[in-house]
Amino acid sequence: MTIAIRSAQPGEADLILGLIRELAEYERLLHEAVATEADIEAMLFSPKPRAFCDIAFLDGEPVGFALWFYNLSTFLGRHGIYLEDLYVRQQARGHGAGKALLARLARRCVEENLGRMDWSVLDWNTPSAEFYDSLGATSQREWIGRRLTGQALARLAALDV
Repeated sequence: MTIAIRSAQPGEADLILGLIRELAEYERLLHEAVATEADIEAMLFSPKPRAFCDIAFLDGEPVGFALWFYNLSTFLGRHGIYLEDLYVRQQARGHGAGKALLARLARRCVEENLGRMDWSVLDWNTPSAEFYDSLGATSQREWIGRRLTGQALARLAALDV
C-alpha cells in the first residue's frame, strides 16, 4: 500500500468538508459541524489563506486530512503550527496515513524554524491519545482551553470599553 500526502487544491472543498463531517461524527459533534463548501473554499483557497490543509491518499484514494494554521509562542519568540483537525478514515487506519500527515507537518516546522506543533485531543479519545504518545507527544494537562462563541462572543464584542 502506498501513502501519498499533498496540499489540498482549489476545487477540493467538497472532499475536505466530507472528511470534516466524518471527523465530527466520530467525535460525536456532528451537530456542531455547520461549515459549508463555500466556507471551506474561502478559508483555504482565498488570495491570503489563514488555514491550510494536507490530504492523505492510500493507493490513490483520499483517506484523511490535516487542517492547520500558524500560531506563535511569545515565550519562544517563534511561530508554530496548530493542528486543528487530523482525521484518517476508519478503514485506512493502521497503514501510516496519520503518521505521514504528522511527519509532513513536523518537517514543515523544522524547515521553517518553527518552535513547536500543538493540537488537542478529546479526553475520551484514548486510541488517538495513545497514537500521539507513541510519537513522543506530551500532554499539556496544566493548560485548560477556553472558548468564546455565539452570544457570549457577541456580548463581549459589543462592550464599549
